[in-house]
Amino acid sequence: MAVIHRTTMKPTKLELLTPWLPTRPWYRGGPARPELVRAGGFRLDDPEGEVGIEFMVLNDVSGGAATTYLVPLTYRGAALDGAEHALLGTAEHGVLGRRWIYDGCHDPVLITQLTAFVAGRVQAQAQNVSDTPDPTVTRAYTAPAAQGTAARGTADSADDADDAEGTTLPGPPGTTLRLHRVLQVAAPLPKDAIGHVSGVWDDPDGTQVRGIFVTVHPHT
Repeated sequence: MAVIHRTTMKPTKLELLTPWLPTRPWYRGGPARPELVRAGGFRLDDPEGEVGIEFMVLNDVSGGAATTYLVPLTYRGAALDGAEHALLGTAEHGVLGRRWIYDGCHDPVLITQLTAFVAGRVQAQAQNVSDTPDPTVTRAYTAPAAQGTAARGTADSADDADDAEGTTLPGPPGTTLRLHRVLQVAAPLPKDAIGHVSGVWDDPDGTQVRGIFVTVHPHT
């Protein structure tokens, strides 16, 4: 299981995310730089122990009303071949040294482990505590559990995975995963969804709320 180190990272994740977020087609902010505040999230374990996988929930409080984003990241000890387009930057970790930080939606390890979580084969892990499952992150899937289709070590090169509404990823065979990048409290499931991942986060006023992170859809 993932070990959470109490140490420094320079630049910080939020410092890397602040200029990157406005480049995304699903970003809802205006011309001002986002003001990002951590609001929640969870982790998934890499069974080979090489890649850190974190799903961050961030509140952008730069406007009159906060917008909440889901931002999956991966952390690697070396560059991922073919994923230059997904690299947010590098940072110096106080324990692990230099880390390459990626938009995790283009990292095959994240895709494989997210598929495994949807299918019920792995557990979500606490974002800030080592070796601790997070029961607040729940999943449902009506199709039979199956092995993920993404291979380790080859970056997802689909440049059109992002659109104005979110991000589409490969799911269990015969399905796609839809990441809800802009989170909504208690939003209804799409009619064609055959599964989902949901979790909690903190509103800027400190209230804990729940919503859908990912939905599973059959291929059409």
